[in-house]
Amino acid sequence: MGSDDKSSSEEVAGDEDAALFREAMRDVRPLTRTKKIIRAHSKHQVLPQPGASDLPDIQDVLADDGWQWDMAESEEWSFARPGLQRYTLRKLRRGNWPVQDELDLHGLNRDEARRILVIFLNQGVLRGLRCVRVIHGRGLSSRNRKPVLKILTGNWLMQHGDVLAFCQALPEQGGSGAVLVLLRNADK
Repeated sequence: MGSDDKSSSEEVAGDEDAALFREAMRDVRPLTRTKKIIRAHSKHQVLPQPGASDLPDIQDVLADDGWQWDMAESEEWSFARPGLQRYTLRKLRRGNWPVQDELDLHGLNRDEARRILVIFLNQGVLRGLRCVRVIHGRGLSSRNRKPVLKILTGNWLMQHGDVLAFCQALPEQGGSGAVLVLLRNADK
């Protein structure tokens, strides 16, 4: 069998594959574009993609100014409300509570991120969630490579009354680009 025979048989097989594919896709139509982010896991809720006019009016309890907890780039995040037992934060760090939902703040500006975070935390408490993950990123593409959204997220979480504690996520859960958040029990 010559090289010409081999290439012509590959072309025939490729044509047959293409014909089979076209036949299988005959009735397929493109999905209509929406402003919703649909998460792959069914336990996660669908959050609207923020646009300035799409964000609901909510009483914003988180301020940008007045709360400035600055941190070194290599420093590990952790926070616990006064009066919370020490081992609670240790258990959160070790992953004793399963992550029940997550919010990714990548690509949002500070106002969008703050408002979406408030909505996410409030809905989490109403849904009875205890542990959520907030992905803020490492800030590597920010000006001066400073983690602006990371610092703001930590400051906002400390201000939110339903946040009992938070800590840096484990490496397999996002590491320094995410935090695990322990929410108060809505029943108490």
